[in-house]
This record gives sequence, structure tokens and C-alpha cells, in this order.
Amino acid sequence: MASGNILFLEPIERLRDEIAGLEGTAAVDRRAAARLREARRELVATIDSIFSSLTPWQRCQIARHHERPYTLDYIDTIFTSFTQLHGDRRFADDPAVVAGFALFDGDPVAVVGHQKGRDTNEKLRRNFGMPRPEGYRKAMRIMRLAVRFRRPIVSFVDTPGAYPGIHAEERGQAEAIADNLIEMSRLPVPIVVVVTGEGGSGGALALGIGDRVLMLEHAIYSVISPEGCAAILWKDQNRAEDAAKSLRLTARDLKHFGVVDEVLPEPHGGAHMDPRATAETVGAAIRRHLRQLRKMKADALLARRYKKYRALGVYSDR
Repeated sequence: MASGNILFLEPIERLRDEIAGLEGTAAVDRRAAARLREARRELVATIDSIFSSLTPWQRCQIARHHERPYTLDYIDTIFTSFTQLHGDRRFADDPAVVAGFALFDGDPVAVVGHQKGRDTNEKLRRNFGMPRPEGYRKAMRIMRLAVRFRRPIVSFVDTPGAYPGIHAEERGQAEAIADNLIEMSRLPVPIVVVVTGEGGSGGALALGIGDRVLMLEHAIYSVISPEGCAAILWKDQNRAEDAAKSLRLTARDLKHFGVVDEVLPEPHGGAHMDPRATAETVGAAIRRHLRQLRKMKADALLARRYKKYRALGVYSDR
């Protein structure tokens, strides 16, 4: 159980490793059983101590934890009969975005989301969760199919941002993102968005327009990464911690500003401690919001969505 080089989580990971080792001998060794009980109490106390005063920068690191559940993990737990569709019908497929149709409580829905990798090979294949234009166009192709078949859309957001490579720019990265923003704002079917990890700038927004935007407790959502912000403002990436505080990128901040509609609690110690429980929490929230949205007619749905986004970012000179 690795902390992913997150230093402040190392005391937790050491105790988890010790507990895992003791569980194999506790049944036949009284001293091991006693130490196991003690270690479990220490683990709870350590998590409580660390997570009671997390800084925005620490939440950024948790949001990036390599053991957090990704889109395909949520799909495997929440949905059934998922059929993944590939390609944008214009250039290629993009493994950084997964999209297709599945059953949710027996009803068909469209599912789209960013997908990161676990090991080195998959990280490279998924481009570290940074989509190219064809990824966004693929997602929109599936969302348009959802409209044709009158199916709700569930979107999972977890990306450092859209891929900034020269070939992506040549193929119209900005246009692909802009097109998704326009189209998602007027698709006449219910859309539920869940920010599960990193919500990085326009790359996140391109899958993030919906009737309800939910966000996990330790996820982040921002116009720029703390490192990028620090590099621009202070020419020093080492000031990422200061930038994270200024960006107001935590779930609590975004709920306060009205950017997200609900903050979903994570298991004790974060989503990576219990991915299945996290997925079940997310599934229950999706179920609740879809039940409400399905009662609305398309015109009312679109009018409410328009009002929701027009109300964001109100300027005041006071």
C-alpha cells in the first residue's frame, strides 16, 4: 500500500502495512492479535488527526492519489452491461476518455468520463488522463446518441487538463472543448456530472456541464493547476501550496460559490481507502438526482440549466 510519495500520508500507510501483516498471524498469536487491535485504534486516530486540518494543497495531493477510483472503476461498480464505444468518426479513438452505454438500475444511460492509468504502460496509453480533441469529440458523439435515444447522461470528471501538445492544437483542441461546452448546455436530456478527482480547467469543463454537478469531498476543481498558477504568478512552482490556497479549489469552496450542487462524503481516510464504498456513495447520489431530473420536461430542464450557468461568476465592485 503505497502513499504515492505523499509525505503527510506516510504514517497512515505504515499503519495499514503493519495491519495487513498482522492480520495473517493474529489468529494464532496473542501478541500479534493485541498489537493488531492497538494498530487499528492508532490508524483511526492518525487519520482523524491528519484529515481534521487538511490544507488545500494536501487535498490536491489526495485528489491525485493513484489508488483513487477512476471512471472505469465507477462503471464496474455502479453500472451493469456497459458497452464501450470508440472513436470520434473524424480522426481516431482517445483512450483518455471512455464513453458508451450502460444500465443503471435497469435503465439505459450514457456514460462518459476521463480515464487515467494505474501502471506506467496504461498511464502512457491513457495519456495520464489528458484528452486530445478526438476524446472530447468521441464523448460528444455518444452524448448526441443519448439525445437520439432519450437517455440520461452521467459524466465523470478526473483530469489534470486537456492535452496541450502541438498535434492536439493542430486538430482543434480549443474548438473541441468549446463545442462540448455549447452542446452540453443544450442537450435536452438529464445530465449528472461527478467530479471524482482532479477537475483541471477547460479539460474538465468539456465534460462538466450538467443539470447537477456533484463533487467528492477531497476532489479539486480549478481554472489551472496550483503548479501552473505558481509558475505564472511567481515564476516558482515551489509555491504551489500558496497557489492552491488562493485558487479556492476545494469542494467546500466550490459548493460555497455555487459551482457544484452537492459535496459527497468520502470514506474515512479518502476514496482510495475504500473505492467500493466511494462508488456506492456516488451511485446513490446519481440515483437520487436522476430520479428528480427525470420528472422534468425537456424545456424546463434546459431553462433551469441555462439559469444555473448564467448565475455563476456574478461580478461585484463592492
